[in-house]
Amino acid sequence: MFNPEFLATDNSDGQAGNSLIQYLQDQSPDTLQRVAKSASNDIQDIIRHNVQGLLGVLPGEHFEVKVTANRDNLANMLASAMMTGYFLRQMEQRKELEETLFADEQMAVDDDELNL
Repeated sequence: MFNPEFLATDNSDGQAGNSLIQYLQDQSPDTLQRVAKSASNDIQDIIRHNVQGLLGVLPGEHFEVKVTANRDNLANMLASAMMTGYFLRQMEQRKELEETLFADEQMAVDDDELNL
């Protein structure tokens, strides 16, 4: 589930804001929820694993884990997760297209004819 409050940033330090963060902040929470829900479970699992790898994950039952990050690093991680999500969605669509095309005997192409 996407938490829109994650995007709340304090830009009072005089630095130019991140245009992607600003764009996301301008979206309604409903829009952000709808986009987040449109990702398949496989994509969500991969992104979750990627973010956990970036943060470092220790078992909660044995450790009291606290993560501290500055706004810029957090924004970079968010942008990375979003780009990973877009890439994975494109690859998922390509896989579905290939499965559909190869499943249809009339549209099947020999591997020798396929130059991807």
